Amino acid sequence: MGDTAARAWMRRALQLAAAGPWPDPNPRVGCVIVAPDGAVVGEGFHHGAGTPHAEIEALREAADAARGATAYVTLEPCSHTGRTGPCSDALADAGVSRVVFAQSDPNPDAAGGAERLHAAGVHVTGGVLADEAAGINERWARTVDLGRPLVTWKLATTLDGRSAAADGSSQWITGEAARADVHLLRATRDAVLVGTGTLLADDPRLTVRMPGGAPALQQPLRAVMGLREVPSRARVHDAPGAVMHLETRDPREALDLLWCRGVRDVWLEGGPTLAAAFLGAGLVDDVYAYVAPALLGSGAAAVDDLGIRSISEVRRLDLVDVVVIGGDVRIHAVPAGTVPAAPLTAPLRAHAEP
Repeated sequence: MGDTAARAWMRRALQLAAAGPWPDPNPRVGCVIVAPDGAVVGEGFHHGAGTPHAEIEALREAADAARGATAYVTLEPCSHTGRTGPCSDALADAGVSRVVFAQSDPNPDAAGGAERLHAAGVHVTGGVLADEAAGINERWARTVDLGRPLVTWKLATTLDGRSAAADGSSQWITGEAARADVHLLRATRDAVLVGTGTLLADDPRLTVRMPGGAPALQQPLRAVMGLREVPSRARVHDAPGAVMHLETRDPREALDLLWCRGVRDVWLEGGPTLAAAFLGAGLVDDVYAYVAPALLGSGAAAVDDLGIRSISEVRRLDLVDVVVIGGDVRIHAVPAGTVPAAPLTAPLRAHAEP
């Protein structure tokens, strides 16, 4: 099979992988099984945590036709046993004669499938369209490297950096168009996180409310962090879906709890205290600031004291983009020196149960 054909089949596998969900504890993977005569006998992609891996789905479709065939997989077949057995063993047991994969698995717990296949007598080729495959799973790979969910801090502020008025009122700093944009971005994460202070002061719903009243595909996990009780009548309980109370003030512990729940992409909407805690701990990966051309002159700042006492200690961010939305400005930035994560375009899936 020539390089041109291999790349063509891998592009089909990449198309399948792109149909998989994110956020999810598992990577998005596609698989195409091609018989020696060039006929496609099996296809599959991973539908999310708890479902068969792409290779297993494709093998089930191929059945006996997998013997002597070539499998094109966007990620190195796994070598570990989780909810399912190793995909590398399944491919070898099915009699596949050759496996072509794109990206080597960056997860040390799952890597090594190429070696297992080779040891089983299967011819293995890696690195075909590896960059394209890595792009599909860029955010997932970051979570593997960090060992925690990605965190995006969203704030709404006036030109003078106020997130609330002197009397504590904080709603509708920005206009309707900016608020709709927030919901579109919130819908691409699998958890929305606030502190108990924000919950008690603002009584937010923390749901995704799509523009025009269209129903959200799925609702992210609603998470509240802090030691104070979450009232049973709080509006956060009104919508369908789960609410998780993280009884801690430690951002790292909160993320560990969310990680164990299957959360991989967090939308942080807490107030200035929670924002300062995450920023101080170095646990913010993305910032979306919605700035209204308005002045309050007093009231709560967008973020609490970060311990900065001199301009030489200023916390710099690298600008990603600036967009005018209605009458407001959205600024997307990342911590200085950080490469921006890939934009989210995949449909939201519900968080995985432990």
